Amino acid sequence: MTKNIDTKKKYNINVKDIVVAPFITEKSSFLAGDNKYVFLVTAKANKPEIKKAILNLYNVVPVSVNIISMKGQKVRRGKVAGQKQDYRKAIVTLKKEDKIDLMQ
Repeated sequence: MTKNIDTKKKYNINVKDIVVAPFITEKSSFLAGDNKYVFLVTAKANKPEIKKAILNLYNVVPVSVNIISMKGQKVRRGKVAGQKQDYRKAIVTLKKEDKIDLMQ
């Protein structure tokens, strides 16, 4: 049940406040073969905002957006124990004919 997004209309949102960066790993490069791209997003971003941000950034209409909240890994520096920062990533699925070139 996906709503159609008007591709001609530009939305007035600050894209940098939603999509932080592409998340490039070995697993995400395998997903790119299935037209799924992974991005780091801010903690408060929701699915419609991410769809609009991808539309503004790359001029492609996402079919679906899945969001995953990741816990930071536990680390030690000698006696001091800590934790890396928590982050959130979005997996954006595109149509078969659409592509995003992340290595620009």
